[in-house]
Amino acid sequence: MNDIGYRRIIHVDMDAFYASVEQRDHIALRGRPVAVGGSPEGRGVVAAASYEARAYGVRSAMPSARALKQCPDLVFVRPRFEVYRAVSREIRAIFAQFTEWIEPLSLDEAYLDVSATGFARGSGTRIAAEIRRRIRHQTGLTASAGVSCNKFLAKLASDMDKPDGLYVIRPEEAEAFVASLPVRRFHGIGPATAARMQRLGIHTGADLRARSLDELRGAFGRAARHYWQLARGIDDRPVQPSRARKSVGAERTFGEDLHDREAMRARLDALADEVGRRLAEGGIAGRTLTLKLRFSDFRTITRSVTQSGGFLRAAELRAALPALLERGLDTNRGVRLLGLSVSNLDIPVGDQGTLWDIAADDARTLCGGD
Repeated sequence: MNDIGYRRIIHVDMDAFYASVEQRDHIALRGRPVAVGGSPEGRGVVAAASYEARAYGVRSAMPSARALKQCPDLVFVRPRFEVYRAVSREIRAIFAQFTEWIEPLSLDEAYLDVSATGFARGSGTRIAAEIRRRIRHQTGLTASAGVSCNKFLAKLASDMDKPDGLYVIRPEEAEAFVASLPVRRFHGIGPATAARMQRLGIHTGADLRARSLDELRGAFGRAARHYWQLARGIDDRPVQPSRARKSVGAERTFGEDLHDREAMRARLDALADEVGRRLAEGGIAGRTLTLKLRFSDFRTITRSVTQSGGFLRAAELRAALPALLERGLDTNRGVRLLGLSVSNLDIPVGDQGTLWDIAADDARTLCGGD
């Protein structure tokens, strides 16, 4: 809080981050529809799409085959995560010039609490404008920003003028702004919940605000108060500079479906080595190992095992994998993706890590491929 009784929160969201980095570094990609991740053979999924590709409806997490149907001229680029991580560190260093209160959500977006910042007399709007200017000058990339009195409103604001925009929602404008938006635009209300709300006649923030808390409890249970608050532009969550790591994992999508068990085990051993390396680098152990399989028809299943002693080294992961694989295999279908993750982590005190540091692992998991 500041002397006028409310926070000044900025949400910064890089514009088509992975694709924009690739277009910045490769002149031949500029102005062309670009997909980072996936493949021109239709394997894997898109991790990020340039704005030129988005004009055709290409989106992140879309299967490559579908993306190609929507945009036959789509250019696929293999991801370079170390480059994205390095650029993210540059961006975070810019944030740190204004505040210590930084909550990364991924490699390309973060919340900043600038309530106690003296720059530009504490104006969130001017601080956001200067952050965007420095990002462009230092990295050659554009960022969109939203400014408001809480995280919910700031994130809504950052989506209003993309790409390369700055939008402000003042506290006195919050209720009217939220009332005008479709509930599917609310961060924290996913597609399934939005569809459920629409079946109940709740299409906009105004519709949601018209429902009593008791009505919402009957429909949404424990989430009711959260939705009731969102309809009024209320969000008391603080910006959290760090958050505990929940899992460590890796996965791969293959150029051709795997049918042979020995080939699958070899790929899983390689994943175990990668996950084991990450565990060792962080001095982390985890009690639950989860195997993920995606079959040729895109059906996805997981199989898990928990052991009290925990998993720390790659050899321990490899030893548990054959039994997990046998539990999950369907002999009638090929396997297009294999993934491993370790959860229920024991992390050394003082080494929790930030979401910024974890985000690159999450991105590798999304679009890692052969």
